[in-house]
Amino acid sequence: MPAQYQISGESAAAISASIESGVLRGDWVAGAALPAVRVLADSLHVSPATVAKAYQELRQRGVVETEGRRGTRVRPRPAVAGPRSDLRLPVPAGVRDLTDGEPDAHLLPSLGSALHAVAREGGRPPGYASAVAMPALTDAARLRLAADGVPVEGATIAAAAGTLDALERLLTAHLRPGDAVAVEDPGWSNLLDLLAAGGLRPIPFAVDQDGPDPAGLAEALRVGARAVIVTVRAQNPTGGALTGERAAEIRQVLAGHPSVLLVEDDHAAELAGVPLHCLGPVTGSWAFIRSASKPFGPDLRIAVVAGDETTIARVVGRMRIGTGWVSTVLQRLLLHLWRDDQVTALVEEASRTYARRRRALCDALAARGVPAESKTGINVWVPVPDEARAIGLLRDRGYAVAPGSLFRVTAPPGVRITISTLDESEVAALADAVAAAVRPSGPGVPSR
Repeated sequence: MPAQYQISGESAAAISASIESGVLRGDWVAGAALPAVRVLADSLHVSPATVAKAYQELRQRGVVETEGRRGTRVRPRPAVAGPRSDLRLPVPAGVRDLTDGEPDAHLLPSLGSALHAVAREGGRPPGYASAVAMPALTDAARLRLAADGVPVEGATIAAAAGTLDALERLLTAHLRPGDAVAVEDPGWSNLLDLLAAGGLRPIPFAVDQDGPDPAGLAEALRVGARAVIVTVRAQNPTGGALTGERAAEIRQVLAGHPSVLLVEDDHAAELAGVPLHCLGPVTGSWAFIRSASKPFGPDLRIAVVAGDETTIARVVGRMRIGTGWVSTVLQRLLLHLWRDDQVTALVEEASRTYARRRRALCDALAARGVPAESKTGINVWVPVPDEARAIGLLRDRGYAVAPGSLFRVTAPPGVRITISTLDESEVAALADAVAAAVRPSGPGVPSR
């Protein structure tokens, strides 16, 4: 029986719960179209307004999205997960997986010695009343951020359970469902999912290898964005990094909007390999997030957040009524990693390795007439005329890449290629395959 005929309910809440349950069971696959409002209203013998409200509730919970004439569809990664849910794109056996956006596990430092050091320290674990960001961690973070030019003098620093955790707390504390957030386009897919799940509206602005487009950001602010999120280095998916000149232009734009929340994401941190150009503080509310996941491992769920006193107090306050705090075991572990000279050397070597792999692919694609740039990070963005066709052709030749639709709002189509595990011996064959996928009807340029 078609999924639409399994929808039931006489109220908006019941109808939305029925559809959400269907998504949970897998009756509705990503991208599946829901029935038109009037069609479903007739089927359920309710008013169109009731169905419209049900769809609105699902949009606000991040389960579906409305795409103009295409109607209402299940989101690519709906904010509802069943026991077998896996947000990774399916990759057939025997196909080289270049989709995941994760660091190379072989280039991550071993956590064994740091864990042993934490265990040897012993001591009584903190209780509910005393657990906060450790002064030793925040002091070390202040020095590291200041060394990179982040203006932390007078700033408050806290710990969060990763970048997304910090973003969710910042947005929840400052905004309400229906508010608009200015976001990079293309930009981080997890952020777009987070906004959808929180009932927030993304207003896209274009980005290039030097950072946000000032005119695009100005327009997003003009039409009502109450928060701005900028990736300062290793922009995902394009690999761009904010330059000093572009940062100065963006500060001028932001200076005219003092009530806006500015959030800067430095998720690549020690792996970035390019200078950091910080934007804030330029508005009344500002936060700078640096995660440990890329340089030290995705399982290390901790980030430090610096910002003005009120903004960081809101983050800590939201945490107190939720998870409470970031485990001091994780805080002490990160502190040991920061202090370990061998770990520092390993992270620096990983940064150089990623740079070689990234440059090798970009150069090989350029030699084949395919425009692709990436200053920093572990991803390369390749514009394509038709995403579905490019992905299919690449898969036929043994490569899986991420579709740009996961990262785009209104930006032109493209695909994201993760280079973190790409051996340089693989580059020529991959570049040939990409060139054929981008220009499927034209002759390929021979490998060099």
